[in-house]
Amino acid sequence: MLKLYNTLTRKKEEFVPLDKKNNIVKIYTCGPTVYNYAHIGNMRAYIFMDTLRKVLKYNGYKLNHVMNITDVGHLTSDEDYGEDKMAKSAKEQHKSVTEIAKIYTDAFMKDIESLNIEKPEHIVKATDHIKDMEEYVDKIVKNGYAYETSKGVYFDTSKLKSYGELSRVDLKNQRAGARIDIDEEKKNPLDFALWIKAPKEHIMKWNSKYGVCYPGWHIECSAMSNKYLGDKFDIHTGGVDHIPIHHENEIAQSKGATGKNPANFWMHVEFLLIDNGKMSKSLGNVYKLDDLIKRGIEPLAYRFFTYTSHYRNKLNFTWDAIKAAQISLDRLRELTLSHKGVDTKIDKQKLGDFENRFKNALNDDLNMPASLAVAFEVAKEHEKSNDYYLLLKKFDTVLSLNIDLKKQEEKIKIPEEIKNILQERKEARDKKDFKTSDILRDKLKSLGYIVIDSKEGQKIEKI
Repeated sequence: MLKLYNTLTRKKEEFVPLDKKNNIVKIYTCGPTVYNYAHIGNMRAYIFMDTLRKVLKYNGYKLNHVMNITDVGHLTSDEDYGEDKMAKSAKEQHKSVTEIAKIYTDAFMKDIESLNIEKPEHIVKATDHIKDMEEYVDKIVKNGYAYETSKGVYFDTSKLKSYGELSRVDLKNQRAGARIDIDEEKKNPLDFALWIKAPKEHIMKWNSKYGVCYPGWHIECSAMSNKYLGDKFDIHTGGVDHIPIHHENEIAQSKGATGKNPANFWMHVEFLLIDNGKMSKSLGNVYKLDDLIKRGIEPLAYRFFTYTSHYRNKLNFTWDAIKAAQISLDRLRELTLSHKGVDTKIDKQKLGDFENRFKNALNDDLNMPASLAVAFEVAKEHEKSNDYYLLLKKFDTVLSLNIDLKKQEEKIKIPEEIKNILQERKEARDKKDFKTSDILRDKLKSLGYIVIDSKEGQKIEKI
């Protein structure tokens, strides 16, 4: 029995698809806003999304999964004011919005491929669905849940008694403390923009029945999930930061348009911390996958690292922890390959017990730490057998760690400048001139290399 935690009800529930006859699970995932490179915190959310996909497949379900690409409408404040993130990035980089979207969408696709993340069945861009969004706004207006001001079309939160059901915020206090000064025509402080009337200088805008406008951030997900998945689907995923505003407003819009909460299950992944703190540009700790690669950490070691904590728990990234993850992944692969091709038959009941424990862990709200522990148990079996190898390969349809990959010895390409300094240092050491040797060692370190002295001579590693 597959059980998943539902943010809406705050409890684990048995998962049963809406389309039981065809065994199809319909999923919507909030995708990236493609104004910059995705960082490893973002990637945790997409590893979670992919793990959910593969657990559902492991249970025999077929998938119809939609992920959006936000290339318009996401403002810098995450609310109804501020500059569009795409337009801001385009101005800063002296490129068109189309160029910015392509650069960062391509980079995102490359990143998810390196993490063995499957692409959803539908990847859809906001700018390709402007008309769908306008029509969806019209439905909400016609149903009496929205109103027009001189600045845009707003959702009227006072008309929806259930508003706040996902985040469970204290709406009375929020309403009392909220400000309206962004648009004094708003009826209620918590009302949010569906459709925004564009000033002349705004880069991204479209003609509509409400004038020259651009969409609010939240409307794209409601319009596109409805187009591809219908009024009701099984699961909506995203990060915990989406709960109080973006997903709350999605539910409101959907109820305004169709009278329904669009998803049966709302699932959210927790934040990634960096050294027990927030990731921020000012601290210089906004790490991308490329930053890990430069330090000799492969992307799949980061995927392995995310499995060391449950998706609903905060995960603390440190360089020591990610290096340990790389070592553990290498060890798991080494152990897996030790079973390959060994013609020893293992009792089917024993194999079945291992698989049941693995699947039970997966089905307990994607308990990846427990699932990974079972995989290690199998890999560490003293009696070697190809049966264990095949079982581990089956586990890897979910784990997606390239579990049978043979470790490649890293060959460092040493620049001529570094080779010359190494030679100087060797000559200094041969003359027992350790002062010069230490100076040259420090110089190498400043250039990004560590020298290790051994019986075989100098060994060099990249920092």
